[in-house]
Amino acid sequence: MDWVKSLKEYNAEKGKKKSESEVRAEEMETFTKLYTELKGPNKQKDKSYSVIPRFYYKLPSEDEVLLQKLREESRAVFLQRRSRELLDNEELQNLWFLLDKHHTPPMVGEDQMINYEDFLKVATEAGPKCKPFFTATVFAKLLQTDPYGRISIMQFFNYVMRKVWLHQTRIGLSLYDVAGQGYLKESDLENYILELIPTLPQLDGLEKSFYSFYVCTAVRKFFFFLDPMRTGKIRIQDILACSFLDDLLELRDEDLPKDAQESNWFSAPSALRVYGQYLNLDKDHNGMLSKHELSRFGTGTLTNVFLDRVFQECLTYDGEMDYKTYLDFVLAMENRREPQALQYFFRLLDVQGRSYLNVFALNYFFRAIQEQMRQHGQEPISFADVKDEIFDMVKPADPLKITLQDLINSNHGETVVSILIDLNGFWTYENREVLMAENNNSNQSDAPQQQDQDM
Repeated sequence: MDWVKSLKEYNAEKGKKKSESEVRAEEMETFTKLYTELKGPNKQKDKSYSVIPRFYYKLPSEDEVLLQKLREESRAVFLQRRSRELLDNEELQNLWFLLDKHHTPPMVGEDQMINYEDFLKVATEAGPKCKPFFTATVFAKLLQTDPYGRISIMQFFNYVMRKVWLHQTRIGLSLYDVAGQGYLKESDLENYILELIPTLPQLDGLEKSFYSFYVCTAVRKFFFFLDPMRTGKIRIQDILACSFLDDLLELRDEDLPKDAQESNWFSAPSALRVYGQYLNLDKDHNGMLSKHELSRFGTGTLTNVFLDRVFQECLTYDGEMDYKTYLDFVLAMENRREPQALQYFFRLLDVQGRSYLNVFALNYFFRAIQEQMRQHGQEPISFADVKDEIFDMVKPADPLKITLQDLINSNHGETVVSILIDLNGFWTYENREVLMAENNNSNQSDAPQQQDQDM
């Protein structure tokens, strides 16, 4: 019968083993056929495909050295061209001269003003580089309550100066953007700050042997606050938008007051203070901090439970903390109000890893506070009372769970964290009314003395 013959031929054909090249060729033929049918003849001939702009350009791979070099050189040429388009010092001086020449009387105090008509006159004389600043939109933004419809010349000039500075800084940062993707990695930012040090007079006294520690100290603030998800990179746009770069470049002022230096994280006194504290804690002088050594931080009243969590969650080496990890710890401790610091603490407090704090988590940490109180001969406070106070302060969306967002929205995150991790912080909260009364009394007693001095 025919079907018997057909079955024998099918089995014989099935028994033959195809080579790997034959299998691949068959797969490619099948794929091409299906793809062509799916795409259809009409889509191939659609003229719109030829005018759609290309929006994705593949980055050259590591082995494509020539393409990488070409890309770097083209970016450098582009940035140099953009830099030449910015106003230089002479052009800025000329702009100020023109604004002064065409100002619109009367003056408001010592501040010169200019109306829109004179504003346009300056635009025609200032040159093409200034054209982007002389628009109706810019004028309207700076317009306030002047009865003659004028804007302040000083405010406008400061606006121009700020814009020029932002563009200059963006170009400067972009030169260190090795990937050319609009962000800086840690090594990129380190190179930028290292080469910036000689241009900052306030850092002239730093020894070169301390440069690496200073750069590490400066870079950690950028990454702690601008990279809370620990991706290892920061957008240049975010660097420009925050105030940290302003603080860093403030060190160009040779006459910066002492109090301003002390409050500036990037100043030499501040960097030396932080590094000096690290050295003082490092009792065995091995360049690392153990849990016991870190326990002496601040007032020495951090709980063991909290310190255990620090060493469990943060990056350590053989159970000890290096300087970079210590900097994150210090930035969190000194900025407990900030969302990034609260995120740092929340990760430590979330001992169950549930993305929220429940009664168990709060009790887990507060028991260590109670134990410290017993060690100091004090009667422990009831956890139930503290728990109720914390939930009353935070007012979480879920009455049984406190999320990170609840903590941030409450504006009491700093207080909650201090209550749970630090005996001194808890004592300060418990005695807040007494401390406030003492401060008021001291202020009142100082007032008559000040009056006597004035007389």
